[in-house]
Amino acid sequence: MQRASTLREVPGAVPPSASAIRIQDLEKIYDTRDGNRIQALGPLSLDIAEREFVTIVGPSGCGKSTLLRLLAGLMDRTSGEIRIRDRAIVGPQRDIGMVFQSPVLLPWKTTLANVLLPAKVLGLDMQASRKRAQELLGLVGLGDFQEKYPNELSGGMQQRVSIARALLHEPSILLMDEPFGALDAMTRETMNLELRRIWRESGKTILFVTHSIPEAVFLGSRVLVLSPRPGRIADLVSVDLPDERDLDTMASDRFGQFSRRIRSQFQSHGGLE
Repeated sequence: MQRASTLREVPGAVPPSASAIRIQDLEKIYDTRDGNRIQALGPLSLDIAEREFVTIVGPSGCGKSTLLRLLAGLMDRTSGEIRIRDRAIVGPQRDIGMVFQSPVLLPWKTTLANVLLPAKVLGLDMQASRKRAQELLGLVGLGDFQEKYPNELSGGMQQRVSIARALLHEPSILLMDEPFGALDAMTRETMNLELRRIWRESGKTILFVTHSIPEAVFLGSRVLVLSPRPGRIADLVSVDLPDERDLDTMASDRFGQFSRRIRSQFQSHGGLE
């Protein structure tokens, strides 16, 4: 995908490369019990390229999680269109994996058994799925913890299990809704490094919701900044930092420029929660 050569970019600009996800005039309106209608999201149009890592930030209630659930086919849109590789989204999609803030592991199952859960639900070949699960546990750094139970794992390790589980059925797109929000600062930094590595090695397209501006800049190839409700594109920032990033990247002047640009949106709209 072509990257912007300057810091500024036109909000809503469409990358010229082939799209993994195409969102066109997407809106979500909720009907309340008292007969009112609340517009939560949109209209919003955006193209996301294959193998792109897009992070999403915005104030509380702007529709970040709603956007992911619409993309996953877990809720109905009010209007507009979502297409995955030119196929319209209708209901849950097998080509999409999702990771939530809580790992949601079954406490009576081992690490390996938790990763294998989608294979049982989807009726996949168990022998092949077991081999794939073991490969994924190696990918997320848990190859030696296959027989451990959730209560024997740290919070960061549990979230790695949930990432491996989301990748088991080989989705090409991974949606992540504040997956590191409950972790301590040091574990969160480690997980950011790990996720960048997993993204590079797996070749997935990732959309990642966060409330942390530094996390959004560190992880993303682009940062989608949503406005207060109804969530619309307030800015779309191409992060032209090196693909190989470490924690020292956060101390660079360029990193600070991106962070300040995004933060200025929240200062003008009342802040990020």
